[in-house]
Amino acid sequence: MSTFMQKKEAVVRKWYIIDAAGKPLGKTAVAAANLLRGKNDPTFTPHIDCGNFVIVINADKAVLTGKKMEQKYHYHHSGYIGGMKSVQYKTLMATKPERAMELAVKGMLPDTTPGRAAFTRLKVYAGEAHKHAAQKPEAYEF
Repeated sequence: MSTFMQKKEAVVRKWYIIDAAGKPLGKTAVAAANLLRGKNDPTFTPHIDCGNFVIVINADKAVLTGKKMEQKYHYHHSGYIGGMKSVQYKTLMATKPERAMELAVKGMLPDTTPGRAAFTRLKVYAGEAHKHAAQKPEAYEF
């Protein structure tokens, strides 16, 4: 019996919508990353970009468990000497909750060409409203 290999021309992409209201940020990000890579499909092939589109709504209502709001920081560097920047997650969730969700999902995707392509299919919105109703996304429960 031979192993099935997905062809990139035969990939059919679906649209899924995930509601993050009241759910942990990390668990929502895991579900989104798995859908973006296509790991829920029986035709999953690791080296082929066979994932789906994911819309995450209510990112501002996602919760961080424990003391992560006070103790967790997002670090990035400006590229200049002494340019290390840090933002507390309490501030990040209050000002840019979409960015917090994107960072969580990006950290769960592989740093390869299919991983970077999968990240472009992620759409994150702070509230209920999104502009992808024409694609008829299916609700995804995890």
